[in-house]
Amino acid sequence: MNFEILKEKIEDAAKKAFLEMYEKHGAEEIYSFALYSDEGAMTVCPASNTMKVMEGADEDDVLYYKYEPAEWAYEMQGADEEFDEICTQLRTELYKHDDDDQWFEGFQTKLYSICIEVLEKLKNENFFTKITGKEVFLIFTVSDYEFDKKDLQDLIIRLNDNDYKSEYLDWMATWGN
Repeated sequence: MNFEILKEKIEDAAKKAFLEMYEKHGAEEIYSFALYSDEGAMTVCPASNTMKVMEGADEDDVLYYKYEPAEWAYEMQGADEEFDEICTQLRTELYKHDDDDQWFEGFQTKLYSICIEVLEKLKNENFFTKITGKEVFLIFTVSDYEFDKKDLQDLIIRLNDNDYKSEYLDWMATWGN
């Protein structure tokens, strides 16, 4: 698999997804964007959420709903064709190497890294800020998977140079307490 081409496809799809969501839901104040995958490395999907949706969040769990992409209103929405094509390509590649655990670990690691690199590149280009006029919280996550706390901290710091970073890190400090 050519990972450079895959990275370009994920970047193009991420941009298109965010633009579609902004076009449909920009008036609701989009504050977040995520790319996420699964433990089997068979998918890459976008997610976004809005401040309007957050108005109805339970006060006790507001930060969870604010920062957990699986709870966001616009999960798996935007650039549907592009992300479907990416997922088909991933599954095709995985089926070729069905019983090779060592190959899979490298593939999974590379896919996750590419998703993070795409988000970081878009952040550094001010892609989201140019569209919304505001800072946007960015995250990469994997469904049914828990990142090491230090790795998650590093990811949040890498992808966010904004107030969301501080709030997320403060929230993380309360975990397990």
